[in-house]
Amino acid sequence: MIDKGTFSAMYENFDKEVVVEIIDIFIKEYPDRIAQLEQDIHNGDLESLYKHAHSLKGVIANFYDEDARQLALALETKGKTKDGTGLSDLLEQLKISCESLLAELSMLRNAYV
Repeated sequence: MIDKGTFSAMYENFDKEVVVEIIDIFIKEYPDRIAQLEQDIHNGDLESLYKHAHSLKGVIANFYDEDARQLALALETKGKTKDGTGLSDLLEQLKISCESLLAELSMLRNAYV
């Protein structure tokens, strides 16, 4: 869930078009980012999982969704520590959390256009 107060405070001095662009980029790139994490897990490539989860965590942080950020961090940590256990479950939780984030972003985007 987006911390809307923090989000609004952080982006209050941005042009609305910039905020919409940031949201649009995430929405557009999200399917490829998740597909990459799925591929990393399927291939057992924990180094790539670490890098891709780290990147996704950073992008999610822009929206102040702590639940999704924590799940991405958990995947990142497992990749970094070479712990291949529970990855599929974590990814499924992240996907559920990100689906909520995407829905919130779509509504939030409408407030900026």
